[in-house]
Amino acid sequence: MLWATVGVATLGFLITLEIAARRCAGVPGPMTNQLAEVVLAPKPGPLYAGMALMMVVLTWRQRFIAAGVAIGIDIVFVLVRWAVHARTTDGHLFGNGALWVMLGCAVIAVTRRTGQERVLLLKGVGLGLLLVAGRKTGDTWLLITSKTRPTVLDPYVATADHALGNPSWLAGRIVRATDPIGPHVLHLVYAQLAVAAVVVALYQLRNVAVERRFPSHHLVRTFLVIGLLGPGIYMIFPVVGPVFAYGPGASGTGGVQWAVANLWPNTPPPVHLPHPVPYDAITPRNCMPSLHTAWATAIFVHSRKGPRVLRYAGTFWLIATLGATLGFGYHYGADLVAGVVFALTIEGALRSLDRGWDRSGTQLVAHGAAVFTALLVSYRFLPVEMAEHPWICGPLLLLAMSSVVYGYVRTTRLWDPKAGPGRQPEPQPELSPAA
Repeated sequence: MLWATVGVATLGFLITLEIAARRCAGVPGPMTNQLAEVVLAPKPGPLYAGMALMMVVLTWRQRFIAAGVAIGIDIVFVLVRWAVHARTTDGHLFGNGALWVMLGCAVIAVTRRTGQERVLLLKGVGLGLLLVAGRKTGDTWLLITSKTRPTVLDPYVATADHALGNPSWLAGRIVRATDPIGPHVLHLVYAQLAVAAVVVALYQLRNVAVERRFPSHHLVRTFLVIGLLGPGIYMIFPVVGPVFAYGPGASGTGGVQWAVANLWPNTPPPVHLPHPVPYDAITPRNCMPSLHTAWATAIFVHSRKGPRVLRYAGTFWLIATLGATLGFGYHYGADLVAGVVFALTIEGALRSLDRGWDRSGTQLVAHGAAVFTALLVSYRFLPVEMAEHPWICGPLLLLAMSSVVYGYVRTTRLWDPKAGPGRQPEPQPELSPAA
């Protein structure tokens, strides 16, 4: 019943988003785009990542068969496109095979499986398709924000960011100084965040095929909820980022005509009474909070129980993602602080939902939500005061974030079962020679 309820709620949300995309932006929504990729050339990465997640419920023999069928279908599609000289999106030629395999597994689950095996296979298919649908939903949300929010609040966040020392301006100069190696590495990390998430998720789900059940909590749940709730904050607090509001734009030229001033990353913006400014109808308002930071934080948290190489990779991905979001001018420091609080609050809520709500879980989530709300309110209504008193407000921002981090670590350690000392065997009495 729980999975059925989740499925119905997800379908209702996708239908609502489809209608909103057509009415607000005049473009097809996520459902239409996903159905089109049954035939049209898609981006292969998300689809094959989704198929990889689906295959955690399969045996190794079934995984090889599924992968072979997907590759075979893609070869047929590529040959047909080459024969008819079909135009493709961004040069992508394959990816349909993975979607066909996931849909085929759904049909097999309904027609050829029964009982627990049917449920398990449908859960695997749903997990893979949710990952793909999540990306489509995110793209649609970003388009809606750009069409429905004609003004942005960047001057407020840029002013408040003085309390943190304008880290985006500093990181931008550092990244430029390390060109070309630094920007190349950071861009690779920033663009392949989903790959890191899939690697951690596959480790967490590695025993599903053997145990015939999913673990109670895993990274994919947190990833999807962050992506579901985050764009709602974009609608409340639209921000485009330093490189757009105070620089040339990510393309190097497109943002100049809309920028408040061409200052990033050489000159921090002056402190003055901020006001909303108009911006184009193309650039997404996707800065507050930084969802890349939230996702990287979730990867870091979920990699803590993995082997050493996975823990090191999770730490590197978090640090590099923070450097990329600031160094490329995509986010302000205030966005990152809000992103960390946002991620840990959602993670705490999901873990509480899984284990059952109690006082500690309620306090953790309430504290995180209160801090997150306080951050947004202070950015919006107290930016000048924060900029004029950086030695007070900057440490207070970091202290507020640290309180959520500490609360999460302390509470989850109490939740995690501790391995007690093993029971010592009772000494056996020695037998006498006479015995």
